[in-house]
Amino acid sequence: MDERQDHRQLFDSIGKRLAETFGVPNLDNQRSAVDELVLTYLSQNTNDVNRDKAFVELKRRFKDYEAVRDADPQEVIDSVRVAGLANQKGPNIQAGLKAISDHCGEISLDFLKEMEMEDARGWLTSLRGVGPKTAAIVLVFSLGMPAFPVDTHIYRVSGRIGFRPLNLDVVRTHTYLESIGDPSQFGPLHLNLIRLGREICQARKPK
Repeated sequence: MDERQDHRQLFDSIGKRLAETFGVPNLDNQRSAVDELVLTYLSQNTNDVNRDKAFVELKRRFKDYEAVRDADPQEVIDSVRVAGLANQKGPNIQAGLKAISDHCGEISLDFLKEMEMEDARGWLTSLRGVGPKTAAIVLVFSLGMPAFPVDTHIYRVSGRIGFRPLNLDVVRTHTYLESIGDPSQFGPLHLNLIRLGREICQARKPK
């Protein structure tokens, strides 16, 4: 049996055991792809609480994303300050919204649904401040595409448990896990692996 098949079986087994332990996360309340993109911008290098506070404040201050796009940059920076790195995140959000509206005449990512996944991934990663993880989150959670986001928790867990080659970097781990997993489980498994990394397979002292 080759290494890839070993990893495929282990990945499938881990997914089932995590579902038995943590349950299957409810993905019924999907956000729009633009909301998911903005949230993921805000989530970089911060926790979920501060990400959500910044998102709520952004929505409170501006009536819609067109207003965010056209606002004075300092106003956007001030609105997302609680999420940290506001001097980067504010301009990145505005640049992303402008690129979207320049492309299709409105602030919507629905046009990505008509693309092949790799083309959609490439379009998203062409945006300022969007890497493979951010793109994969938007693709799987808002557009229903078979992408698998890899954050620091998932990268650590996948190496420790051994369902990826240890010499893979984070970027290549995205596509490797996509090639061995069941696409219908990517969203729930992504969330359960993050929970495993936060609660049990922690960075310094794994339980």
